[in-house]
Amino acid sequence: MKRKKRKGPRIHPKYIYIFCSILCAILVVLSFKFSDRLSGVKATVGDIMSPMQSGINKVGKAISDKMDLLHSKESLLEENKQLKEKIDALSYDNKILAGENNDLDNYRELYQLDQKYPDYPKVAATVIGRDGNNWFHLFTIDKGKKDGIAVDMNVIAGNGLVGIVSEVGEHYAKVRAIIDDKSNVSAMFENTGETCIVKGNMESIYKGYIDVTMISNSVTAKNGDSVVTSHISDKFLPGLLVGYISDITQDSDGLSKSGHLTPVVSFDKLETVLIITTLKDSSEIEEIKKYD
Repeated sequence: MKRKKRKGPRIHPKYIYIFCSILCAILVVLSFKFSDRLSGVKATVGDIMSPMQSGINKVGKAISDKMDLLHSKESLLEENKQLKEKIDALSYDNKILAGENNDLDNYRELYQLDQKYPDYPKVAATVIGRDGNNWFHLFTIDKGKKDGIAVDMNVIAGNGLVGIVSEVGEHYAKVRAIIDDKSNVSAMFENTGETCIVKGNMESIYKGYIDVTMISNSVTAKNGDSVVTSHISDKFLPGLLVGYISDITQDSDGLSKSGHLTPVVSFDKLETVLIITTLKDSSEIEEIKKYD
């Protein structure tokens, strides 16, 4: 069974508040009028109220300290937010500056390369895509027929030869680098003029070099000698630096030698290149072949 609540008179809190206020007023008046007679009572009340007042003061101070701490925390959070925004802004500015510095380095490098081969007209292009793995053995540039680019034009970057244009669209072109498996470059030792073939090999470039074959047994070249494109190449212009020879060894058949070449181009991070807009004139080579 549910327990019945006892019904009785209930006093509204408003009347209790009014009563307490009147009582306090009466006590104040009496304390002034009968201060001498109520001194003992006042002392007793003071003894009772003093600890309470002390406790109230401590509670008030604690609350004040908490409020100050909260305000300080809010201020720190706001400062932290502002600092984070400044750091983000500085990080963004640093990235922009780093990108601009990188672009400046690329342009400086291209300018130096342009000065290295002043006789050849050139067009600068940006690499916008690559095929396959991390190496730029086949890649796309942002210049095409509209910019005067044609198939078989030579491409240079870094300190020398990158490859050759293999396909051209209106606003793009594809380049086959000399490290590609299908690439063969007729080259020669710059100091002696003795010829060789720089043969692309993707397995070799992973080890940091390009294969060099068909080196004559009479070659007197040594490690570190420079290798450039030869005059008898039917597609590559003469005198473009390809790299530096190393590890020349005798072939097993004894008829020729082979070696490795350290390229002068970083084929893992190409960004900008120069396209030489002059095509190789192979008419002289054709004439020579007719007499062979």
